[in-house]
Amino acid sequence: MTSMNPLSPPNGNGSRTGPSSRVTAGVPGETGAPGRDPSSSRITVVLVDDEMLVRVGLKLILGGAPDLEVVGEASDGVAGVELVRRLVPDVVLMDIRMPRSDGLTATRELMAAGTASRVIVLTTFDTDEMVLDALRAGAAGFLLKDTPPEKLVEAVRAAAAGEPTLSPSVTAQLIASVAQPKDDRVDRATARLEALTGRERDVAIAIGKGRSNAQIATDLYMSESTVKTHVGRILTKLEADNRVQVAITIHDAGLV
Repeated sequence: MTSMNPLSPPNGNGSRTGPSSRVTAGVPGETGAPGRDPSSSRITVVLVDDEMLVRVGLKLILGGAPDLEVVGEASDGVAGVELVRRLVPDVVLMDIRMPRSDGLTATRELMAAGTASRVIVLTTFDTDEMVLDALRAGAAGFLLKDTPPEKLVEAVRAAAAGEPTLSPSVTAQLIASVAQPKDDRVDRATARLEALTGRERDVAIAIGKGRSNAQIATDLYMSESTVKTHVGRILTKLEADNRVQVAITIHDAGLV
């Protein structure tokens, strides 16, 4: 696995993570607090990556944000699945290439188990062509290993809020390189989109471009509450777990 660029906290608070980020021993390959305070307003995060230095860097970045809390970490996919099932964090940062079980397999297991946690896969992009499969399996998005600290924090917050964590420019590159339409994928995607109304289709296309609810509201002259209503109906009609799967359907249909 390609290592991350040197990391530093976005707000200059050093390695401060606060008393609540202390961890205790768990199953082999993982550490994690025994649970979370349900009254806490912090966004809880679990890190799953086989490189300790990467996990340390991620903890420094996320620990510098007052509303984020790293509650556990694991060094492989098997331990990661067990830890996420036990702690049920808001967000999971999941590496792709790991021993015992890779991030793609771990993500599929978590989605099949109906986890409430939102999984963001980590990738080097040039080599990890499994990312699209992870998104199709229900991952909430992906981040490049060299994502700037402030963008990483924003992405975790967005995922916790149900917003997309996909950069439009990187999404376009990813789709173009590893998601070229195959067999009858275009026809199947087009047929699925027929269930949408005209306005829902407009919103779905905006989702495919990586637009947030606020941006869609501005672009389509709607209120954010109306956008949220449309998004909910789109997810139901397309039987999608999240916005990323909607975006993939839009790309498969050739609408972006």
